[in-house]
Amino acid sequence: MSQTIETGSASPKPGRRALPPLMKLSDAAAARLAALYAGGQQGKLLKISVGTKGCSGLSYDMDFVDAAGPTDEVVTDNGQTVLVDRKASLFLIGTEMDYKVEKLSAGFTFVNPNEKGRCGCGESFYV
Repeated sequence: MSQTIETGSASPKPGRRALPPLMKLSDAAAARLAALYAGGQQGKLLKISVGTKGCSGLSYDMDFVDAAGPTDEVVTDNGQTVLVDRKASLFLIGTEMDYKVEKLSAGFTFVNPNEKGRCGCGESFYV
């Protein structure tokens, strides 16, 4: 069963600290997702997972899917919804997804507090 996780959800029980949200979307990422969802990816959702590849062992994978799978986490933040593969959840807790436009490239980036390092080319990470 998929679960909807909204950032800034209910307060924790007394004596417990609040868990960080699974993921947050920056304003730029939300705006780019809105444009993608309204354009060529209309009716689909972005699914984020973590795969094994690259020098450091792990990499972020993104695909557009028609619907949430039975074990996908549904994250709604900043007016947009993304799916997170349940196997990737522990690697992504507290991550902020951003969208950056630079002189020669543009794309989604991840600011992940769980990362301990990245490979030299920046394509993979380890925790």
